[in-house]
Amino acid sequence: QVQLVQSGGGLVQPGGSMRLSCAASGFTLDDRAVGWFRQAPGKEREGVLCISSKGESTYYTDSVAGRFTISRDNAKNTVYLQMNSLKLEDTAIYYCAVPHRGYYYCSGYGHHYHWWGEGTQVTVDA
Repeated sequence: QVQLVQSGGGLVQPGGSMRLSCAASGFTLDDRAVGWFRQAPGKEREGVLCISSKGESTYYTDSVAGRFTISRDNAKNTVYLQMNSLKLEDTAIYYCAVPHRGYYYCSGYGHHYHWWGEGTQVTVDA
């Protein structure tokens, strides 16, 4: 069965850190880019960060540059989103997404992705 399983998330105080994981089953991640998106209450979904098949990162949200990083562990078929110095405005549901095989480069457009994780809530609150 092809699926993306997310883990991590929850409640964190402003300035705190959190790591989200996105593990794939039924297919491999090493031959394609992987993106992270988020949707805050009352807002449209936005691209956050993406990692190419070669490990190059692309930011799609300026506000997370310098605070969020993305990495991949091909041996574990997993991609991680490390979030540091979290702010109230980072509160959102976070989704990982994967395009079809061979789509090596990043895109900030959701329609370029085919499989989506179930989403995980990240709440930044004092």
